[in-house]
Amino acid sequence: MASTQQSAIHRNLTPQELAVLVKLYRELRKWSQEQLAEIAGLSTRTVQRVEEGLPASTDTRRALARAFDIEDIDVFNKAYTIPTAEQIAEEKARFEKERLTLKGQCISSGKQLGRFVESASASMFTEAVEMVSPADEIYARLTDYCCEYADCAELYSSTDRLAVYEDFDGMLEELKKSGITLVAAVRDSELKVRGSDAVVGRGILYVVAFQSGTEIEELAVPRALQGGFI
Repeated sequence: MASTQQSAIHRNLTPQELAVLVKLYRELRKWSQEQLAEIAGLSTRTVQRVEEGLPASTDTRRALARAFDIEDIDVFNKAYTIPTAEQIAEEKARFEKERLTLKGQCISSGKQLGRFVESASASMFTEAVEMVSPADEIYARLTDYCCEYADCAELYSSTDRLAVYEDFDGMLEELKKSGITLVAAVRDSELKVRGSDAVVGRGILYVVAFQSGTEIEELAVPRALQGGFI
């Protein structure tokens, strides 16, 4: 019996798909249609037409790619392998099986970051943007400070903690000046006590550095845990 499963199709983006991408790129940068038009060297009406899903010329697509600082200016003109609805559903199921989605919060103060660190038993710091100096150095310093503080936060008095929060404030302000925003989320988990069947309920802190204006509201993390967490 012949298989009924459809194969992926190799084709160019439709005007409707381009509309979704352009609007997504624009909103991530918090640009208005007028701002995008000015940066791309296009008329506002042209940008509006693109986002309405109307056909766009090759030159218009290239101008939009340049405006978004995409290295390949023909990224919107190329043909891509488009998965079928069945393949998308399979991939979504696999993703949800392997990943857990957490609600993220933008870190706006040293006290907020300090409270996150104090509430967790473990932490993971990553970047969603290629960081350059001085941002990479500042973020590395902040990461080390958070890890050191987490190891002995319970020994700090309330007054000492305020001093830590001030230090965090300073580093967060430096990152802000470098165009970096942190998003954090805590995952509830339990830690097995070595040598017994007892478990302790604690959280795992995830912190991700984003280019300011491109932050996301949810973080996807691996479901499988190591190091005694369940």
